[in-house]
Amino acid sequence: MAAEIQRIGVCTGGGDCPGLNAVIRGVVKTALLRYHWQVTGIQDGFDGLIWPEKSQELGHDHVRGILTRGGTILGTTNRGNPFAYELVENGHKVVKDFSQRCLENAKKIGLDALVVIGGDGTLNIANEFYRLGLPVVGVPKTIDNDLSVTEITFGFTTALQTATEAIDKIQTTAESHHRVMIVEVMGRDAGWIALEAGLAGDADIILIPEIPFTVEKVCEKIEERERLGRKFSIVVVAEGAKFPPRDAEGKPIPPAEPGQVGNTLAFSIRQHTQKDVRVTVLGHLQRGGTPLAFDRLLSLRFGVAAVDLIAKGEFGRMVCLRCDKIQTTTLAEAVGVYKTVNPDNDLLRTARSLGITFGD
Repeated sequence: MAAEIQRIGVCTGGGDCPGLNAVIRGVVKTALLRYHWQVTGIQDGFDGLIWPEKSQELGHDHVRGILTRGGTILGTTNRGNPFAYELVENGHKVVKDFSQRCLENAKKIGLDALVVIGGDGTLNIANEFYRLGLPVVGVPKTIDNDLSVTEITFGFTTALQTATEAIDKIQTTAESHHRVMIVEVMGRDAGWIALEAGLAGDADIILIPEIPFTVEKVCEKIEERERLGRKFSIVVVAEGAKFPPRDAEGKPIPPAEPGQVGNTLAFSIRQHTQKDVRVTVLGHLQRGGTPLAFDRLLSLRFGVAAVDLIAKGEFGRMVCLRCDKIQTTTLAEAVGVYKTVNPDNDLLRTARSLGITFGD
């Protein structure tokens, strides 16, 4: 099958994360050195197939020195679904299907296969293209670590380290000023970053999407610590943590968007406890920076394995990590099912045993 391949493409979609460039390096160098194929970089997610003039040839020089760089040299977007692409024409928003245009441009560019690096949304688009006949292989990417078919995704470990270091630094200022410090981390559907960073950073309260919480329970923990002479508390909250619909007095609690969860929680805690509360929203800090060694190694392994899949002609599949070995699964199996924190998870039991509350 490898003899039939002459040129492959590679693109990165969705939010950026540490390790993307390492995957690109693994793809490009394996294609050039092992299989003697040419490689085209598709710019800005699938936009580079809608507008192929964005595409560029990738050689050794393009991937030299990028192993330590965060982000992606190809650019990315989480708003460019070719099957429902939003545009503004004559002052009005319109939605167009550019999927056939992408397939036609892939042929014009000369792509024999495409490596798609992304999370659930991007890989779902990749699977749709595979169903339409485009030879695609996938590489899983998300700092949320919420893809169900792989034990871990690259970028998660680095994001976790960033969040943990932030909590470590906030501990000292919280203790000095006797404050409640809220740290909002990413995790819209799954609370892995909040759970693991909160546990590693010695948080007192951790709030995640999987466990419903009440402000009253959160405040009970803060007041309990106050009675014990601990005049500060650290609260780690995932951006997807869900407030109850009403507070203890029956008043509606408006839903909070990511980036606003920490501040909404702070307002409620101030009302209940009269404590001094401060909020730190880590936001995109968690996506940036130099990837840790673990993420670099996993990214390189994924990139090499993806090219090997193409060589074997195994399209419509995604590389993954299971039992510390690189394995594969179908794209259809990889998308649509999130890996969330199970109530029986060992990390949850550990946290509860240490006195950490989840607001339930």
